[in-house]
Amino acid sequence: MMALGLSSPSASLRLPSFDSHLSSSSRLNLFQFSPLRSSLFNGIRLRTSVAVPTPSYGGLMVVRMAKREEELKDIRAMTTEEINEEVVDLKGELLMLRLQRSARNEFKSSEFGRMRKRIARMLTVKREREIEEGINKRISRKLDRKWKRSIVVRPPPSLRKKLEEEQKAREAEKTS
Repeated sequence: MMALGLSSPSASLRLPSFDSHLSSSSRLNLFQFSPLRSSLFNGIRLRTSVAVPTPSYGGLMVVRMAKREEELKDIRAMTTEEINEEVVDLKGELLMLRLQRSARNEFKSSEFGRMRKRIARMLTVKREREIEEGINKRISRKLDRKWKRSIVVRPPPSLRKKLEEEQKAREAEKTS
């Protein structure tokens, strides 16, 4: 074709590119693969960085942490038996909250997480004490199962309060 004065099609169709003035290393930096994203699309992903302003809750976090530390001090001051009793009461309260939710009564949804975290903190302190005593995980679980079987079923404190109020109301009706 060169003999006829025609050039090859690839040479005649070569278009100027937008990055022809860039060096080869900076061209590579433009087209980096992003390993963080995975999808069925197997093409080139351009890495983009977008600055998103995050709100600062500095003072609020400090207050929460202070309350948590104060609560941990209170929990650590308790004996193991007191912790066990408190865990039983809190689990009963959690059950009452679930019943209120299923009955579509009014309740604070934030109480679920708060109670679960409080139970977890108490059980963590209990396990820390077991570790200090040298009790390994297997024996700890065995003791935990034994403790769970020995729990005497009783109404949670909130239900006990309601029952006592009802009983006082009945006694007041009888006397009048």
